Amino acid sequence: MEALTPISGWQWIKQGFALFRRQPTEMSTLFVLYVFLSGLLSLIPHVGPALRLILVPVFSMAFMQACADIERGVRVYPRVLFTGFHMPAFKSLALLGLLHLSAALLALGVTTLLDGGVFYQAIHSATPLDEKTVEDPALASSMFIAAATYLTLSLLLWFAPPLIAWKKMSVGKAIFFSFFSVLRALKAFLVYLFAWLVIGTALMLVLSIVLAALLDNLELQLFALLPFAMMMMIVVQCSFYPSYAQVFGIPPLPEEGRDGAE
Repeated sequence: MEALTPISGWQWIKQGFALFRRQPTEMSTLFVLYVFLSGLLSLIPHVGPALRLILVPVFSMAFMQACADIERGVRVYPRVLFTGFHMPAFKSLALLGLLHLSAALLALGVTTLLDGGVFYQAIHSATPLDEKTVEDPALASSMFIAAATYLTLSLLLWFAPPLIAWKKMSVGKAIFFSFFSVLRALKAFLVYLFAWLVIGTALMLVLSIVLAALLDNLELQLFALLPFAMMMMIVVQCSFYPSYAQVFGIPPLPEEGRDGAE
């Protein structure tokens, strides 16, 4: 495992942008398909939302593999989205997904203990929130605590999916190596998270001001923001790969091989 400097976090973002620029259409198609399938999963009664969280590590390998392909000069096709399902490590990735689900439930449980269920009711309410609930300080605090708890737990599992899929580690071993790798590179990760926070906030603020000056309709403004928000989310996905590659090295070629290197 390579030791990292704090500036590495910024380099991951730059490399993520570079990967996206090489195949923007292909990565956008992959992301739209992922969002569409996630939406379909959410429609399954009772188990849909949980199943979507369980499959997060499985789908994450699609974007990791896509970035590895881009780096090798291989064109990314939509079928890459199902890479994780075809891997021998599929069951282990799904098991890791159960831990992601547990992290989300833990975050929700922490907020419920602190606010008496205000946040839970807000996210499960079928009707728009009333003004009193929106202005309730407990709701804002709970949202922050839930996000911080889930982000912290997810950060500790950061490298686990590719370690399971590419290094063929067990779930426990992958979590162990991921945990200590993140701790060793904590300054780089803090720079990475802070940089994304600044980029996202600044980009949305500038675009909101420009669109407000050009468009009177709020719905049109929000619609116009969607392509920029989507592009940023894709680049975030692309930036995961450089962080793994710098710490653990370039992944091996898929066992079944790939054609079409350009």
